[in-house]
Amino acid sequence: MILRTLDLAVLALYLAGMLLVGLRFARRQKTTEDYFLASRRMPWLAVGMSMFASLTSAVTYMGVPGAAYSENISLVVVCIVSPLLAPVLILLFYPFYDRLRVTTSYEYLERRFGRSARFAGSGLFVLARLGWVGTVVYAPALALSVASGLPQWVTILLMGVLATAYTVLGGMAADIWTDVVQFVIMLGGAVWIAVTLAAGVPHGVAGIWQAAAQAGRLHIADWRFDIHAMNAMVVGVTFFFQMMQDYGTDQVTVQRLLSIGNRRGITRAIMFNALTDFWVIGLLLFIGLGLYAWYQPRLGELPAGLSGDAMLPWYAVHALPPGAAGLLLAAIFAAAMSSMDSGINSLATVVTHDFVRPLRRTAPDERRDLALARWLTLAFGALATALAFFVSTLGGIIKAYTTFVSLFSAPVLALFLLGMLTRRGTLAGWVAGTAVSVPATLWLQHAVKAHWVYYFPFSFFVCLLIAWLVSMTLGKPPADPAFTVWPNGDGATRQGDGAHG
Repeated sequence: MILRTLDLAVLALYLAGMLLVGLRFARRQKTTEDYFLASRRMPWLAVGMSMFASLTSAVTYMGVPGAAYSENISLVVVCIVSPLLAPVLILLFYPFYDRLRVTTSYEYLERRFGRSARFAGSGLFVLARLGWVGTVVYAPALALSVASGLPQWVTILLMGVLATAYTVLGGMAADIWTDVVQFVIMLGGAVWIAVTLAAGVPHGVAGIWQAAAQAGRLHIADWRFDIHAMNAMVVGVTFFFQMMQDYGTDQVTVQRLLSIGNRRGITRAIMFNALTDFWVIGLLLFIGLGLYAWYQPRLGELPAGLSGDAMLPWYAVHALPPGAAGLLLAAIFAAAMSSMDSGINSLATVVTHDFVRPLRRTAPDERRDLALARWLTLAFGALATALAFFVSTLGGIIKAYTTFVSLFSAPVLALFLLGMLTRRGTLAGWVAGTAVSVPATLWLQHAVKAHWVYYFPFSFFVCLLIAWLVSMTLGKPPADPAFTVWPNGDGATRQGDGAHG
């Protein structure tokens, strides 16, 4: 079914607006500090909205309802995990970043372990986030393809080109302010869909709940261990550590929080994001259950092989009035573009600050580095768009995302915690842990064929355990306590030298 004229007009208006924001901020970028951190002057509420919009990609916006539709609502545990994680972020990770005045989180790794650790953490970030950005390009392309009948390759190119364009132009300031608009659109779209489902299903919310209960979609408190199934306990463990990586060490989020410039604002932004996670994840799961209840009497209307991930855009086009489908697709594009702009901007930041500048032998040149940042953003946007074609072969969009982050991001979290929580942890120990965890995770994914919810915690715990054991065996001198949580002999934690990384 081809999108109606009003739907196309609504979607086109939204996409044009995003490009105009990029053009507005393009002239304000004079230095890499402006381009990468918006001069560290962003308001905390805008950053909190941007944090949520950046990591709540179309993978979440389509994948969470898809998981509730196809499996169960075990992901509801994420609503609880996010507020519980907030104090860990506020008290453990961000005091280090604020004290050291870093531009990237990986500068901490150099202070703690040496330059090789910074290169390793940055390199794994690049690999993980390239895969992630490829996934967030593919998700809305899938939605638009389902809704419009256009080939997926056309919709992938459209998504990639538009998001890359405004990010290249406006840098971090454009990213954050477009994310604020996208946050409002995403939230409004989710509320609208939830209301229409509650009004359309017989007996409303009670009818949705009854249909979900009869189909076993509410059975999440299953304590039996099954490597091939998802339950609430495993989801809780998985997302506690995966979100610790996303919000505590990953440059996409760290870069946004550092653009605030003060500790109080960072704390407020983290708490706002946690509370938003609590409500929106629950809302998306309810939408998934509502879609299940809506389509159970209408299974004959669905095309063969339609995945759970595609149910939301299919419902929008076939069940909502003209214009509403365009708004929902705009919400899906908002979710994706907020993630893609964050990803490619952060990738350019990491390459510039963690590879180019440390290895350069000449004096820094802000004009040249700003031009380099824009070219890198353009290149990463093109590469992410190309990777979206590969992601389309991996299966469900949440599974595709988890495949990448378990291989590359889980060892990075292990390295940060090894550095912050121990004084005896060494880079050599972490290298040994990573050398075991990556092939072991590939074995879990392809030989065991475990459920995707096991990928990240398996990779993280294998890496951290081996890294700690090997480090203890090596018997190296303890690290400077300024870069760990452990105090000096006088009982006070050192504050570090304050030098800029």
